[in-house]
Amino acid sequence: MRSLLKEYASKREFEKTPEPKPGLHHRESRLVFVVHQHAARALHYDLRLEMEGVLKSWAVPKGPSLDPSVKRLAVRVEDHPFDYKDFEGVIPEGNYGAGGVIIWDRGFYHPPSSGDEDSKKILDGFKKGNLKFVLEGEKLQGEFALVKTGKDEKSWLLLKKKDQNATKGDILKENRSVVSRKTLEEMFGAESSKSFRQKKLNQIRLHEAMENKDLKDAPVKPMSHAIEPMLATPVKKPFDHPDWIFEVKWDGYRAVAEIRDDGVSLYSRNRISFDKKFFPITKALRKLRFDAVLDGEIVVVDDQGRPDFQRLQHYQGSGSGHLLYYVFDLLYFRGHDLTALPLLRRKELLKKILPSIPKIRFSDHVWEEGVLFYNAAKEKGLEGIIAKHSQSVYEAGRRSRQWLKVKTRLTQEAVIAGFTEPGGGRKYFGALVLGVYEGKELTYIGHVGGGFTEKDLKNIHEKLEPLIRKECPFAVKPETNASVAWVKPELVCEVALSDWTEDGVMRQPVFLRLREDKAAREVVREKPLGKGYVTD
Repeated sequence: MRSLLKEYASKREFEKTPEPKPGLHHRESRLVFVVHQHAARALHYDLRLEMEGVLKSWAVPKGPSLDPSVKRLAVRVEDHPFDYKDFEGVIPEGNYGAGGVIIWDRGFYHPPSSGDEDSKKILDGFKKGNLKFVLEGEKLQGEFALVKTGKDEKSWLLLKKKDQNATKGDILKENRSVVSRKTLEEMFGAESSKSFRQKKLNQIRLHEAMENKDLKDAPVKPMSHAIEPMLATPVKKPFDHPDWIFEVKWDGYRAVAEIRDDGVSLYSRNRISFDKKFFPITKALRKLRFDAVLDGEIVVVDDQGRPDFQRLQHYQGSGSGHLLYYVFDLLYFRGHDLTALPLLRRKELLKKILPSIPKIRFSDHVWEEGVLFYNAAKEKGLEGIIAKHSQSVYEAGRRSRQWLKVKTRLTQEAVIAGFTEPGGGRKYFGALVLGVYEGKELTYIGHVGGGFTEKDLKNIHEKLEPLIRKECPFAVKPETNASVAWVKPELVCEVALSDWTEDGVMRQPVFLRLREDKAAREVVREKPLGKGYVTD
């Protein structure tokens, strides 16, 4: 028997691993089996059957199934000592098979026609490459077969036979140990190094996502490119509703990330590349080991976690603050288009696959209590909240009523159409003349002269000078109190205001910032809906 365990022993240093040493076993009355779930180099299951005083073992990458129509590849691996049937724990980093191990199932087994010659019948079937057996486990029950494929000595198929225990259900959803009741994730304790533990947790979650039944509802398609993100409709007030979830409205740049084997593309809602501007995020996304399209917001936060848009705009030059990419949606994953799946399923999958790596964060949500969440956001000085129907599909490029935004203050994006001469001691310009698009025509909405720093005045003037032109860009030329230098309507800014006049002009506007991530043609007057909860 020691020769049967020679390969097992040669692969392990038993002073460094908690796995059992090779040892003798005198057979008891019944044959035992065990199924381990093992997060090694790849997450898999190991089926082990007692034979010849050892545990004959097969690695089953996709795990066992109770569905007779399913054939699972089972790769023959080295024999394990009988005491391995009780092993559960973490094989330390640097050892063969490093990773967590749980006893996913265990029990007894016998040939279909049980009797005094059970061991001989089992061994004969094994040697012939056609092993039939009945499992009496806590999860696996009924008749199975292990059949050699003929491809090579190691390749077998694990099959479930048709009997009263056969089912179409997914037995792998029962993911806890039958001994400790722990999941594979919970097996990693403080004794493991932080990096090793996190690496294995990421591996487990990605594997679970790939085996998720949700992907079967998602069509297999090539990855889409240059995606226009789905937009939210503004509403005046927050609301509560059991079918809706609520997220933070991050004060940053909306960004879509395409992750492929050959690289990463990170771009704004009007398809301006962020690859170089926010290279630390692009670099972090390259660590993801799967093809995907993500939707999220790039922000810079202070030490208290509050977003700071000014720091974000100047991050390339200053590096001040903490640059993060908050991801709130998953549009594509491993060859599957997810946009037609309900939002909640997309977010659940996203949370599973998104590893804990620097610069990348999962943007979580709360259920139902939108009013409380809004008040908390307002108290913390955040821009607002986003309400999303939990069953909403992803409608690229559309402003939907299934996604709603509630701001903590009234703001408006505006196209810069011109500027007036500076007065008093001010340099560069006096006020910006602003408009929004109504259809194809640019409509005047007022001018803004407050809220600028000296740096803003200089920076904006430098950007406007090359755009100066003689013609007024408005469909109807507005009356102004001073002469105006008209410009080509390309730059977008954001202003805060107290209200609108009856003829559609802003009251008490204050400049907030330039919006270089927004396309001028997309800028329209925001008209918040009167009530919060609406449906199409």
